[in-house]
Amino acid sequence: MASSSSSAIVTVAILLALFAGSSSAQLSTNYYDKTCPEVFSTVKSGVQSAISQERRMGASLLRLHFHDCFVLGCDASLLLDDTSTFTGEQTANPNRNSIRGLNVIDNIKSQVEKVCPGVVSCADILAIVARDSVVILGGPGWNVKLGRRDSRTASLTAANNNIPPPTSSLSNLISKYQAQGLSTRDMVALSGAHTIGQARCTSFRGRIYNDSNIDSSFAKIRQMNCPPTNGSGDNNLAPLDLQTPTTFDNKYFQNLISQKGLLHSDQVLFNGGSTDSIVKGYVNNPNSFSSDFVAAIIKMGDISPLTGSQGEIRKVCGRVN
Repeated sequence: MASSSSSAIVTVAILLALFAGSSSAQLSTNYYDKTCPEVFSTVKSGVQSAISQERRMGASLLRLHFHDCFVLGCDASLLLDDTSTFTGEQTANPNRNSIRGLNVIDNIKSQVEKVCPGVVSCADILAIVARDSVVILGGPGWNVKLGRRDSRTASLTAANNNIPPPTSSLSNLISKYQAQGLSTRDMVALSGAHTIGQARCTSFRGRIYNDSNIDSSFAKIRQMNCPPTNGSGDNNLAPLDLQTPTTFDNKYFQNLISQKGLLHSDQVLFNGGSTDSIVKGYVNNPNSFSSDFVAAIIKMGDISPLTGSQGEIRKVCGRVN
């Protein structure tokens, strides 16, 4: 009985593992080759236009993909607007007053609908937009796996719980990423996305006034535009990478070694802990950062996609059909 029971358990475990991996296995880089060959050029044109108007937008668009995938998987649930009968994810703490670029996604979606109506999902558009944003700002490129469908639901609770806040400890970051099937190295590499973009004073106030592992001159500079009192200057911005805030490179990691990480959750990556060696490696070898970032974001894009007959292809990204 014990052996047959063990065999049954093993069989069930194998089936569950196969089922868990089946959705991401259905994604492919040539998914739209026949049904919408114009998708890449159409999306890229929209991203280039948006970044040419405001270079910061590239970081905002990349962030949308991350905040989408960490909540219910990469299913464009983040894009669903609140209605009188539906509460989405946009008012969750990690998103409220900080997610940007929804109008850019809407514009790109409308252009894609003109060339391929009802074919390309908003979830896939987010994935392509993330890649194009990184490339346009000087970072590495990759072949985007596609075939995701859009959710009909969203989760405010999961958005509040799954996305690590800027006050996170190293152990909290590691556990939040592990919960999504991402390794510690994936986490450090994806944190390197903070080589571009800006953060609000409310996100780094505690760090520049309370943390001891911060360069004093750097703290004083940031304090000039971020008052210590909550509610005062909360939306004042500072670059996440003080060296090259609109170029995707490895300067973010150089800043950490100099104790000039803007967020508490940035500096914990280099603070005498288990990830110090990874940070040093990315400083010494920019190509290793690029390759690890690409591997990690592809892996992130595989988180629980809806495929086949699941979900839908939204006509407008902000609402279900």
